[in-house]
Amino acid sequence: MRATLTDIAREAGVSPATVDRVLNDRPGVKEHTRQHVLSVAQRLGYVAVSAPSTPAVRLAFLLPQGTNSFIRMLQAQIETQAAALDGVETLVETIEGFDPAALSERLARMKGAVDGLGVIALDHPVVREALRGLAASGVRIVTLCSDIQNVPRAAYIGTDNRQAGRLAGYLMGRFLGTGSQGKVALFAGSLSYRGHQEREMGFRQILHEEFPGLQIVELREMLDDRENSWREAMALFDRHPDLAAIYNVGGGSYGIGRAMKDRGLAQRVVLIGHEATEGNKALLLDGTMDAVIDQNARVEAREALATLIAGVRGLPYTPVQPRQHVIFRENLPDE
Repeated sequence: MRATLTDIAREAGVSPATVDRVLNDRPGVKEHTRQHVLSVAQRLGYVAVSAPSTPAVRLAFLLPQGTNSFIRMLQAQIETQAAALDGVETLVETIEGFDPAALSERLARMKGAVDGLGVIALDHPVVREALRGLAASGVRIVTLCSDIQNVPRAAYIGTDNRQAGRLAGYLMGRFLGTGSQGKVALFAGSLSYRGHQEREMGFRQILHEEFPGLQIVELREMLDDRENSWREAMALFDRHPDLAAIYNVGGGSYGIGRAMKDRGLAQRVVLIGHEATEGNKALLLDGTMDAVIDQNARVEAREALATLIAGVRGLPYTPVQPRQHVIFRENLPDE
């Protein structure tokens, strides 16, 4: 016996009038309710029901260009996972990450072209204004890895960067020994990234609180570039031959490690950085790097896609934030 409207209403927990509106594709029903009713109708064998065609969700991701291996890992994860999703069109684009004017111009051209956007971007006035304009046009936005405050984003997908900086400082203090005296240097991609600012602040806080004998002698920005980081590290060792440790806030650890090897410092200077990239794994294995704090590109890609798709379709979704993992030589991940 064929199911009736009443059967569908009872199983779906809605009124027969709601079922009628859904089956006849009339307005006045929330999208998640519509999908639920259609699912129940199909399950009950109401074969006259066919789901109205749903336009594809158009997503874009803007990631910074350069030699940052973690960004390339994240790009690969977004592209792979998006390809397995039905009804989703995804474009991943790289752009000069340290030029706020170029980024804001690209964002402005996205109005009307996408439904959702994931972005790693500088926290800069022109970028914030461009994102506000996109949000006002109806585009759902998530920030990735580094947050941007005071913009109407759907979510920030990433780890707590201040906590990450504190964790790096705690590890460094323990490696050098409680009560140790020594010089420490900081490397950052760009302090225009809020995430890099927050890591620096967290690092400074815990050194001040628990390891006051460690003195930060320099902070260098290297635009997450391996060659820049190598040159900066070589010059740093000339200025401070007695340097005890380096914390690299962003990318470019491979260049720092190369400079340490060139100067014969790989077993003397403590090096702590971020992300379990292939280059960083190699540095951990040969003892040049002591620890990395990883945030899991696979989880970030998954949660960014899920958050944007749900937002565009009007469905509720609470993202599961990636956890920070401390990786040593002895617990290298296999992916």
